[in-house]
Amino acid sequence: MPLISSLEPKLSWLKACYFFFFAILGLLVPYLGVFFESRGFNPQEIGLLLAIVLGTRIIAPNLWAWVADRTGMRAELIKFGAFVAAISFVSFFYEGSFTYLAISLVIYTFFWNAILAQLEVVTLERLADKAHQYGSIRSWGSVGYIVMVIGAGAAIDQFGAQVLPYIGIVMFISLAMCAASLPSNRVAVVPKEQRIPLTFDKSIVLFLLSALLLQMSVGPFYGFFVLYLKQVGYSETIAGVMVALGVMAEIFIFMYASRLIARFGLKTLLIFSTVLTAVRWLCLAYQPESITLLVVSQTLHAFTFGLTHAVSIQFIHSHFALEHRSRGQALYASLSFGVGGALGTWISGIIWGDGSSAYMIWVFAAVCAVVSALLVYLIPNMQSKKQ
Repeated sequence: MPLISSLEPKLSWLKACYFFFFAILGLLVPYLGVFFESRGFNPQEIGLLLAIVLGTRIIAPNLWAWVADRTGMRAELIKFGAFVAAISFVSFFYEGSFTYLAISLVIYTFFWNAILAQLEVVTLERLADKAHQYGSIRSWGSVGYIVMVIGAGAAIDQFGAQVLPYIGIVMFISLAMCAASLPSNRVAVVPKEQRIPLTFDKSIVLFLLSALLLQMSVGPFYGFFVLYLKQVGYSETIAGVMVALGVMAEIFIFMYASRLIARFGLKTLLIFSTVLTAVRWLCLAYQPESITLLVVSQTLHAFTFGLTHAVSIQFIHSHFALEHRSRGQALYASLSFGVGGALGTWISGIIWGDGSSAYMIWVFAAVCAVVSALLVYLIPNMQSKKQ
């Protein structure tokens, strides 16, 4: 009982960190382009500015993970990253040229994108043998995302896009304050001569390829879902409701992920989820006019992201040695959400063309998901390795 009581306050701060980190994501992903447009930038300039966010998401986590694994300072890096990101975000209050904002984005996203991989490792190490409870903690990030998507949208409607820096700085300061409360339990650094070399066996390679392909399949959703629904005839309001429905389904599955993992295992759940992802995209490709199937497809976001992410985080945590866990989580994030998401969005833009064959982006997405499922099937070992 004393163990539980001592653990709960620490978990509360972790939940708060997830909440504010993803609340920031819920502010920037939908509305950063709108903010740049209000500053007078054209679509090409906006695209380049948003590409900076993606670029640092690929590079920064891996650089910070190397530092974390070499020094054992994981909670400290979360605190440092959150603090510097909050300070550098102040630059958004000042209007400047394209170059000014580009430099600002490079600085603050470099530190902000360094946080999540370390937060995942700290959370799983804090849970120790209760790692199956990860989903219930991570679900607070989804709550933060949906609260901010709705709240910031209402604020921008009321006050205009220039309110974004004010909302953002409150979120960044809140994240920094919550991070400051994390225990600074520096992980013991394994002496150089005793370190296990960072190697990639067949299981890890196949897993990372499957994760990359799965996020390639999600690329069309992040880049073109709202545009596709508008082309079909739905309003932006309906599109927003559908996005919110997906996040709600994600929160629900996170709450039950631990039970599902304990009962069915990592491999079965990952294959099942990727197959359902393919079904989801085919519903959008061939029956977008059916509101019933649209609701079903968005509900399947619980598997496309929620369950696959919970399974993936535990796979990485158990298949990388203690001294390489930060780099394992960073590699997973940068290859899947960074490289995979970028490739999926880019290829979808090419397929979309003039919009006459828009449904083909979902066929492309379904193919990626099916190949991802096949790669998972070929993974020889998805059980936890002994550390």
